[in-house]
Amino acid sequence: MISKKKTVDMIDKIDTMFPDAECELVHQNPFELTIAVLLSAQCTDNLVNRVTRDLFMKYRTPEDYLAVDLPELENDIRSIGLFRNKAKNIQKLCRDVIDRFDGEIPSNYEDLVSLAGVGRKTANVVLSVAFDVPRIAVDTHVERVSKRLGIARYKDSVLEVERTLMQKVPEERWSKTHHQLIFFGRYHCTARNPKCETCLLLEDCREGQKRMKRKDVQ
Repeated sequence: MISKKKTVDMIDKIDTMFPDAECELVHQNPFELTIAVLLSAQCTDNLVNRVTRDLFMKYRTPEDYLAVDLPELENDIRSIGLFRNKAKNIQKLCRDVIDRFDGEIPSNYEDLVSLAGVGRKTANVVLSVAFDVPRIAVDTHVERVSKRLGIARYKDSVLEVERTLMQKVPEERWSKTHHQLIFFGRYHCTARNPKCETCLLLEDCREGQKRMKRKDVQ
């Protein structure tokens, strides 16, 4: 794995590529963000935004989601992957938010992950984006990029990747770095065809150098 200094150097270069990276899920408040992140599991942000454009007009409060039968909510999010399970979790989450948190999304990690459908990644995104708590949420992009760049090891679990990033990146940069790594993975260091030939990090990226050598051989 690369050093803390090299990690920060790489993050600095990514910062020049995506200085304005931010959460792309459209939302107006912590509640809408939580629903959007829950829906985004194994799904693109673009699709979630298309669905929530109408969803958030129809359902504005936790009570609204509980006022309809489950099949109606399922139908409203049908184009989202795993829509049946997500609809169930949304209604369970809304019931808990009303019963346990006075209708408001909680602002601490333990309470967030106690909600249906809210795992570590979702909780970290909500804390970071909605409540300005320094966090690094590891999604597929962050995990892939961290391993390709040598910041984390390929055998590391998602939690190990998160802990490694938190150790190597200054805390005041955690939230911004999270979004910049997502943008870097989503728009540049993509899963199938990363843009290694134009990458500012190529000279420090063993994965990219290997890919470029394979292209030269072909």
